[in-house]
Amino acid sequence: MSTLFGANAQQNESNKILTVKEFKEAISAQEVQLVDVRTAKEFNEGAIKDALNIDFYEQETFNKEFNMLDTEKPLYIYCRSGSRSQQSAAKLKAMGFKEIYDLQGGFLNWK
Repeated sequence: MSTLFGANAQQNESNKILTVKEFKEAISAQEVQLVDVRTAKEFNEGAIKDALNIDFYEQETFNKEFNMLDTEKPLYIYCRSGSRSQQSAAKLKAMGFKEIYDLQGGFLNWK
């Protein structure tokens, strides 16, 4: 298990994984593109302030909505526990996003 969640998982070519503290500091220090990739139901039950909800499971909407964002600006993403945001990061990298920051442990860790 430690190899799954060890140092190698912290940084990969798709994104940079930030601790809750690092993530909070980054999104409060500047105006950022902040996206929650959970379902609308999950999002409506609680989300990070000013986050845009783009559901990972709705692939057509996912592509359309992310294509409207700026690929040159840093993108901060999160999901429930970190799995969907990591999958999203890989897809977003392929879509041309340059800087992707993922919340370690997702929204469960944020609370």
